Order: sequence, then C-alpha cells, then structure tokens
Amino acid sequence: MKILVIGSVYPRFHEDAEVPWLRASVAHLKKAGLGIQVLAPAYKGLKTHEIDGVKVNRFRYAPAGWEILTHEEGAPSKMASKPWLQLLAIPYIISGFFKCISICRKFKPDVIHAHWPFPHAYIALGAAKLFRIPLVLNFHGAELLLIRKKKWVKPLLKFAIGQAQAVFANSSFTASKIKALRNVNVEWSPYGTTLESSAASEVEAVPHPINGKFKILFVGRHIERKGICYLIEAAKYLPRDKFEIRIVGVGDLTEKLKELAAHNAGNAEIVFTGKLSPEDLAKEYRTANVFTLPAIIDSKGDTEGLGVVLIEAMELGLPIVASNVGGIPDVVVDGESGILVPEKDPQALANAFKRLESEPGLVKQLLEGSRKRIRECFTWDGIIKRQIAEYKKVVRN
Repeated sequence: MKILVIGSVYPRFHEDAEVPWLRASVAHLKKAGLGIQVLAPAYKGLKTHEIDGVKVNRFRYAPAGWEILTHEEGAPSKMASKPWLQLLAIPYIISGFFKCISICRKFKPDVIHAHWPFPHAYIALGAAKLFRIPLVLNFHGAELLLIRKKKWVKPLLKFAIGQAQAVFANSSFTASKIKALRNVNVEWSPYGTTLESSAASEVEAVPHPINGKFKILFVGRHIERKGICYLIEAAKYLPRDKFEIRIVGVGDLTEKLKELAAHNAGNAEIVFTGKLSPEDLAKEYRTANVFTLPAIIDSKGDTEGLGVVLIEAMELGLPIVASNVGGIPDVVVDGESGILVPEKDPQALANAFKRLESEPGLVKQLLEGSRKRIRECFTWDGIIKRQIAEYKKVVRN
C-alpha cells in the first residue's frame, strides 16, 4: 500500500527539529512496509529532497525570499504579525494543488493523508477526485480555531469533511470540535513519543531523588496558551528553600515572563534556561522531580491539542501536573497518570507540587499509572496499527 502524506511543515534537513511527531509517524509507517512520500511547501526555495529514506516533495509558491509562510512558527501566528503574508495563501494552495496532481500521476498512492485540512484538503481534493484516491483528513485543532476568527472558513471545512473517506483527530477535544461542525465518525489518532525507545525503556517507575530542592520543570515555547505566567505566579505559594522552577525554551513572551519572575523575591527560585541542546535537555529531565504544563485557553481561543511533551515526560519517569484543558485529559487521567488542576489557578498548581514533594508514594503510583496509560494509548505500534486498519477500510470501500 502506498500513502501520500501532506502537511504544511516537514523537516528541511536531518537535524531539523520541526514536527518530530509527524516525522516519527512517517518513519513508523515506512517501517510497517508502506510506500510513503510526503508533500510539503518549500522554505526559502528548498527543493525536493529525502529525509530518513522518504522522498519529501516540495512545492514552490513564491520567490525564494518570500517562502516563509510555514516552518519555524505556525502560519496563523506569522500572518498575525505580518499581514502581507496572507497574500501568499492563494499561490500556496494553487501550487500545492497542481503539485499534488503531478505526484499522484507518477506515485499512484492508494490513500492521500492530509494533515491540517485547512487548507490542505483543498490541495488534495483535485488529485483525489481525478484519480479516485481515498482522502483521509487529520485534524490537530489549529484549523478549527480559525473558525472563531474567520467565519468563511467554517463552510469550507464543513465541505472538506464531507469529501473525506475518513477523519482523524489528535485528541477527543479536537474530535468534539469536528463533530460539532459535521456529524461524522472521527477516529482518535494521537501521537506517540519522539524519544528513542531505549531512552524511555531504561527509566524505572521510581521517583527521581530530590537533590537540594524539589525541581519543577516546564519545557515548551513561551507563548500565551502554555500558561507560563500562572506557573510563575505559583512560586508565591512555594517556599524558596524547598522548591525551584526551571523554565526551558524561548518565545515571544520570554522577556515579559522574566520581568514577571523578577518580582519573585523570597519565593521559589525561577530559572530560565533558554533553548537547550538535546544533551542539556536530557539532563533537565533526569534531575527534575515533576513536569508541568499549566496550559490555558488563550485570548484567541487556542489551547493544547494533545500535549505530546507530557507523554515524553511520563516516559522519562516524571509525574505530571497539568491543566484540565484541551486534549491534555487524554494523556493525564487525574489521580491515575498525573494530577489535573483548573486552568489559570496558581494556588492549585502550588498545592499539587507540595503534595508530590511530600508524598513519594503518590509519585510512584502516578508513574506506574503513566506507564499503563502509555502502553494502552500512546505506543507507535498501536497508533500505526489502527491507522493502517483505517487505510485498508477506505481502500476497500
């Protein structure tokens, strides 16, 4: 069976850290014996190339210097800060549309699997209709958020869903949004870990030792929906001699968050590490005592679609404290595989950290629950097996 995977972003070179979960998904499909090619936009003139033995077909949609609509940051965020980039949307769709037809004529895929259906469903539809290829749409939440800001997107997405032979969603939260738009069957297709399997398998389900202070770790982009400001506020309720908050990553809000943390004298210490190398990041996970994702529903209505970073933290032997929003409850079952708290509640965050610091037995229980949750829902073997079963179903029909 041959699959054409379409996305707005794909690694541009071997060391590129873009969409590691999509790269892992494609690699596991290839490992399962499927013929795979990828269709993705060019970035600054990038031509068709190979990654992990998979052909990545790049479509050009503007002069090289202007091809910055995707990669390094989400297109909606880029267009919000640089409105002129919206002018590239039409050539983006048209170029992708004809490139998709050209690839399908030669590659002859059995299924087209389009991630982020707006606009990629419309890039895929021409080839799907012309060559009678089943179309699978994969939602990740961001495209549904657009409906709140741009009303004209709603009928386009509703139509596209009706043209698909199968629909995937990365979380039950995303699935509920799709069903509210059009009552169709939606398959839950989450991500697995992007860690090397050995990195997680060697970690025992025992609490990390507390070396000096109980270390609270956050890893992610410094953007509004991550809720980092509430983690900083939680420091007010944590004694400095017992707790330390470590914030990894960078983003648009980094400087504002540092200013907020600067008024934190006398409370738990807050350390901004900046962007880390894989080796230094691995050290942060090894020396932390809890991982947190204090996500919120932001001012644009955006929130976490799934939170694959939580799965990786669980695999590396860390208990989880996270907000009860978006797709997070698919990963963190409260009291079983982690602790869920209300969004925007610094006191609740602090109370959860204090509880874990004082109850090593609870930490061990949550780590065992995490492993069980991962085995049941988030192994790539299971995810890919369900995905291939759906491919076979749409091909037969």
